[in-house]
Amino acid sequence: MMRGLYIHIPFCKKKCNYCDFASFAGQEKRIDDYLGALAHEAALYKGVACSTLYVGGGTPSLLAEHQLRRLHKIICKNFALVSSFLESTFEANPESLTPSKIALLRQMGFNRLSMGLQSFNEAELKVLGRIHNAAQFLQAYQAARAGGFENINVDLIAGLPTQTQDSFLQSLHRLIALRPEHISVYGLQIEEGTPFFEQGVVCDQLLMRAMLEQADDVLSRAGYEHYEISNYALPGKRAKHNTNYWQNGEYVGLGSAAASYRNGTRRQNTSSLAEYIDCMESGKTPIVFSEQLTGKAKQGETLMLAFRQLDGVELTPLQKQMFGAEIEKHLQNGLLTQADKKVKLSKEGLYLANEVMRSFVAPFEEI
Repeated sequence: MMRGLYIHIPFCKKKCNYCDFASFAGQEKRIDDYLGALAHEAALYKGVACSTLYVGGGTPSLLAEHQLRRLHKIICKNFALVSSFLESTFEANPESLTPSKIALLRQMGFNRLSMGLQSFNEAELKVLGRIHNAAQFLQAYQAARAGGFENINVDLIAGLPTQTQDSFLQSLHRLIALRPEHISVYGLQIEEGTPFFEQGVVCDQLLMRAMLEQADDVLSRAGYEHYEISNYALPGKRAKHNTNYWQNGEYVGLGSAAASYRNGTRRQNTSSLAEYIDCMESGKTPIVFSEQLTGKAKQGETLMLAFRQLDGVELTPLQKQMFGAEIEKHLQNGLLTQADKKVKLSKEGLYLANEVMRSFVAPFEEI
């Protein structure tokens, strides 16, 4: 059985204008305390077998080399050698990913990088609040290649304020020319509590959809397989860790705001950095939320996650019994389509996925 290990590193040099993740700027002085807390939490899961590893954030590449070594020791002591995971991903931002850190990550056994580009356009990067420029990204990307990384994901965002279809396409074509193995293309979402929300930024949904449709066309012609709503991969390079999420597999999450899903129970840690560290230092639980889904709620979540994958879903008799009416509704309105035994999002459904997913989350509507 696949099981993923996720480790959350919540530190950032600067909070981006669109970011609603549990991350904190200007708290670097707490990194060592946080790693100590991680060591305590990891010990609670010592020996739990995991197939994939993902170190995300935040900005994990913000850690100094001695801190990276400490993190590596925590992983190896409680789980396995990093090199023994089927896939071991490390998230990085261009401005903090140095050749020496790249060499260290490869030496530790990490085999996949996920890099935050978002745009090649300098003005758009400034609007986003990013602190890197295009030249820094190219330098870090080339250093990663030279350092031995043969599996790299790069993130792009569509629908940015001031962004045009031309500027988005220019970024996309420049990225494709680099031939990363995996590309994630996200439509900008304005979430409450972010600077964009406070500034009253509004997305042009039609323009964003046009960009996403163009991305799908361009990436497909370039040999990338569109396998999940926002994700494209060269053959054989689908993200194994994230695919386990979409297949409703188990995972262990360590760190502030991290979630775990084991034996049918989901738990989430406090998102407060100080509270997480205090809990682990004093031997208290950092878990602030726990639920065990059963019945229709469990089957609904399984379907919701599965429909994110473009391969589609072969419905079980129980799923047909519980959600037959909802699925038929979306087949009729054109948001789902059926081929052979599988049901999947239609082309239209890709851009209105939330409308479909809502049908599989409690409280369920009466049809």
